[in-house]
Amino acid sequence: MTIASTTTDQDRTATIPSAALADLRARLRGKACLADDAGYHEARTVWNAMIDRSPGVAVRCAGAADVMNAVDFARNNGLLLSVKGGGHNIAGNAVCDGGVLIDLGAMNGVRVDPGSRRAWVGPGALLRDVDRETQTFGLVVPTGINSTTGIAGLTLGGGFGWTSRRFGMTIDNLVSADVVLADGSLVHAGSGEHPDLFWALRGGGGNFGVVTNFEFKLNPMGPQVTAGLVVHPYEDAREILRAYREIARRAPDELTCWVVMRQAPPLPFLPEEWHGRTILALAMCYTGDPADGAEATRELRQLGRPIADVVAPMPFVDWQAAFDPLLGGGARNYWKSHDFMTLSDDVLGVIDDAVRTLPGPECEIFIAHLGGAMSRVPETATAFPHRNAHFTMNVHTPGARPPTTRRARRGPGPCSRRPHPTPPAEST
Repeated sequence: MTIASTTTDQDRTATIPSAALADLRARLRGKACLADDAGYHEARTVWNAMIDRSPGVAVRCAGAADVMNAVDFARNNGLLLSVKGGGHNIAGNAVCDGGVLIDLGAMNGVRVDPGSRRAWVGPGALLRDVDRETQTFGLVVPTGINSTTGIAGLTLGGGFGWTSRRFGMTIDNLVSADVVLADGSLVHAGSGEHPDLFWALRGGGGNFGVVTNFEFKLNPMGPQVTAGLVVHPYEDAREILRAYREIARRAPDELTCWVVMRQAPPLPFLPEEWHGRTILALAMCYTGDPADGAEATRELRQLGRPIADVVAPMPFVDWQAAFDPLLGGGARNYWKSHDFMTLSDDVLGVIDDAVRTLPGPECEIFIAHLGGAMSRVPETATAFPHRNAHFTMNVHTPGARPPTTRRARRGPGPCSRRPHPTPPAEST
């Protein structure tokens, strides 16, 4: 059997002999899948159904040695190469047409040492895998806001979420990484080893090698936080947003509040007459002492005339998963994002006009509340340069789910990586 693949240098089709594939398979603990093999379609599938690409071979890696062999195979045969971690990919860079796909999904282990406050995480782990292990010990890595996001792509792009105002970005808590380079070698990158590579990995994306292990420092927090939604009629949006921007400007690092604007889904705590109507929701999380949570969120909760207020003490792992059902995998998704230093009246007017013309019930605009600890890291300390943004806006436009039964979808989530002016790649 042969494989037809596109080369990286001359954009032509190359025929790979069956002996080369057999040699690759003999070297693997995992599996090299062709189009007709079990596991191939799962390997090539990412969360965004707009991405429908077919690699020549999908290498489902079981460890670093598999990654090294897959990189060697691609390089020796002049093939395109793409890397998939958790599969929570928007732009689709995780999957190439005709080349070699390295699937790291099975490398999802998480090991926590509570004494040294360190965690070692495989590139296929999802945020829920990390949170469940770390929160058992009352520790946390600041990550994104959906439990189904992959840790690898999130980290390499920057990574921000509910705890970033207090503890910095995900990359600010990365201690070291094991990386397979383009020549197939494995190196350990940290502040004292390969420092240039370590700098680039922190926010520069997934183009510098294949990370096979992440080492994070952990921060004491939880397992309880004060979190939840306060839902308002959208007709009050301008008033709420003007007050929100002032509260957000002077909020303590322990408090973050994001804004979600969309048609109300049939959430059980919303009166039925509001289902399907446009609403504005303040999604807040206070990560300090739960005893102080009511006071810390009081000003936000007193705004306007809420339809519902479900802010309460809860396990952080539950809050991390709260938005998962609203952005289920398998839809065609097109996203945009933009950074703001402040939410001027003009900006709020443009956002208001857009919300009033959202094309579908799953479409939404949300505003992430940033700043705090992540803004106090020098701009040149990492490859992530957008430290001075106080807000990031994301526009999500899910479309119809394609009629297919052979794809395995792996969970949703708002963009929690580096903000992009074009559709962001949530993870690779």
